[in-house]
Amino acid sequence: MEWMKRLNQAVSYIEEHLTEEIDYEELAKIACCSTYHFQRMFSYIADVTLSEYIRRRRMSMAAAELSTGKEKIVDIALKYGYDSPTAFNRAFQSVHHTAPSAARKNGIILKSYPPISFQITIKGDAEMNYRIETKKSFRIIGPSAPMHKDVEKNFQMVPGLWTKAAADGSVQKLVSKIGKEPQGILGVSACDDKSEQWKYLIAVSSDDPAEEGWDEYMVPAATWAIFEGEGTMPESIQQLEKRIGTEWLPNSGYEFGEAPDIEVYLNADPENAKYEVWVPVKKKSE
Repeated sequence: MEWMKRLNQAVSYIEEHLTEEIDYEELAKIACCSTYHFQRMFSYIADVTLSEYIRRRRMSMAAAELSTGKEKIVDIALKYGYDSPTAFNRAFQSVHHTAPSAARKNGIILKSYPPISFQITIKGDAEMNYRIETKKSFRIIGPSAPMHKDVEKNFQMVPGLWTKAAADGSVQKLVSKIGKEPQGILGVSACDDKSEQWKYLIAVSSDDPAEEGWDEYMVPAATWAIFEGEGTMPESIQQLEKRIGTEWLPNSGYEFGEAPDIEVYLNADPENAKYEVWVPVKKKSE
């Protein structure tokens, strides 16, 4: 229950700062997790990315002001953080499918997106197999790419890195270097708030030297909630991660820890994949 309460407190913070730059790190502090975990869980639970939600709320407020007031469009654009009329026009049209100048016309259709509210939904219709394990730090190697701190901007980068790794033979090389636990190809989101640069790695746990152009990374010692899953990729793993945030975490006695999210792929069949989702956790603070 505490997890949903924190999410709603974060939404309240967004509402109070719609006309200011919204600090993602502050949102994460309110929710007691990293900025990466907050953005990812928000998108899974709300079915919309954090940045898109903020855009919709701002454009909802801007439309209401345009339709009922006499304030200049440029002033409303500045109020909601758009220094460029072109950028404001683009954002407004992406939500309302009409130009800001048309919002004052009689009979024009505008969209309203009210503030979101998170609630616990008790389902219990499908079991979730998981285990809690504490692991020592371990070394991983593999190709990597930098991640943007606005998680939405990584949605094309991560699949692109997997496509490239499969095409250039990196995945096959990684399979040959699997030597330690966890036994599988890993998708690792190394997104520590203390790091200047976030990155995503396709990797394996191994003591072998990294190939030219690869990266190496030490996964810190941590406690993990490890969930089993199988099904069509990527839909099934996204659904599992959504269930972790909405069904398991609120009543688990745990909260997010400070370590990377890890996906462990145990076979290579995208139509019938077997995998594990490793979520870093710590016992909930009193």
